[in-house]
Amino acid sequence: MFELNGKVALVTGGRRGMGKAHSLALASQAAKVAVTDIDLAECQLVVDEIKAKGGEAIPLKMDVTDKSQVNEVFDRVIKEYGRLDILVNNAGIFEPKMALDITEEEWERMIHINLKGQFLCAQRAAQEMSKNKWGRIINIASVASGQVGVGFAGGAHYTASKGGIIGMSETMAIEWAPLGINVNVIAPGAIDTPMVQGAGMTKEAMAGLMQRVPLKRIGKSTEISAAVIFLASEEASYITGATFYVDGGWLAN
Repeated sequence: MFELNGKVALVTGGRRGMGKAHSLALASQAAKVAVTDIDLAECQLVVDEIKAKGGEAIPLKMDVTDKSQVNEVFDRVIKEYGRLDILVNNAGIFEPKMALDITEEEWERMIHINLKGQFLCAQRAAQEMSKNKWGRIINIASVASGQVGVGFAGGAHYTASKGGIIGMSETMAIEWAPLGINVNVIAPGAIDTPMVQGAGMTKEAMAGLMQRVPLKRIGKSTEISAAVIFLASEEASYITGATFYVDGGWLAN
């Protein structure tokens, strides 16, 4: 089960954290992986790790907010592998700031990277996937995305972008189902990544957060990757337009 031999995957934000874990996991299931991010050297390190384990991958520099770069990278993947089957829309930023202090530029940066970037990549991916009548688009959102009772101070622009991902994905799932493309969302809870570590959360704040998580620990990137592999596989063929919360029980508390 969950074997991806012959499939071609592209991961955005693939140089570290969850994106790196997703790239490694896809390669471990025999997918060919395009590891993309804004830092080509770090993408190369992930590719080297994949190849050392017997996998196949290529590193590509891409700014997801730049449509010309997105098209150039997707063109290179198609030239290299002849097709695209799986997109993991993982690229994103988390730069907390209180709502009264967010500048217009900061708002636009968050929305452009977290939401616009996912749209541009999904749109181009669907164009390629429709040619083979098979595709899996997996968009990464957050448990803090609205309508589930999880908000937090300093996250107005972040939660707006993540809630937008869920709404966008549901519509894409409807429009692209006739094309053989399944579109789903993974909404992680608190995951131990460089992005979270760099957000400056105090030990007290983290302890308070863990009190809301029944499993009483922060999640690992590989625990999100397991959901990515499932949704990318044939076994998830009857799942589209869904949001999977991987949160240690946060929403159940």
